[in-house]
Amino acid sequence: MTKEVVVLVSGTGTLLQALIDAIESGSVDARVAAVVSDQSGAPALERARRHGIEAIAHPFRKGGDRALWDAELAEIVGAFEPDLVASAGFMKLLGGAFLARFGGHTINSHPSLLPSFPGMRAPADALAAGVKVTGATVFIVDPGIDTGRILVQTAVDVHDEDTVQTLHERIKIVERELLVRAVREWEPGES
Repeated sequence: MTKEVVVLVSGTGTLLQALIDAIESGSVDARVAAVVSDQSGAPALERARRHGIEAIAHPFRKGGDRALWDAELAEIVGAFEPDLVASAGFMKLLGGAFLARFGGHTINSHPSLLPSFPGMRAPADALAAGVKVTGATVFIVDPGIDTGRILVQTAVDVHDEDTVQTLHERIKIVERELLVRAVREWEPGES
């Protein structure tokens, strides 16, 4: 059965592209039903449109009602009746209304070996801690910050000469592979 997936993005969409490529090559039995971004100008939206995927911007306005924005996001995503929601470089926390509807079947990728280095600065935090190994994780989103049940992880060595940028670029390669794997292995109804 082909899985219906809605992908949440904020930036360029390289994670999204990895998933699209895997679907188009036949290695993942899924369909990206829509791409939704919190950034109107996110390059990922145009990336989706080039592949014939509906692309929707739902920006959060500074000073706006966060709970209302979250409920609207849940409605937008819900219109596509996804089996799975993939947060792929989406830089907003998902709130109560969204998780009430899609909790248990929303996954996220993160650039560390969780539970180490949660939050938005994972590669920098790994370098600052002096670890020799970090990595990438795909997990089920819960109300915490990067605290959900881990689905897949892969280690990435930290090199002595690494900068935040060089380390993060190597981690992104692994993140793309893990996101594709997590979608491939996801069973509708799983939570």
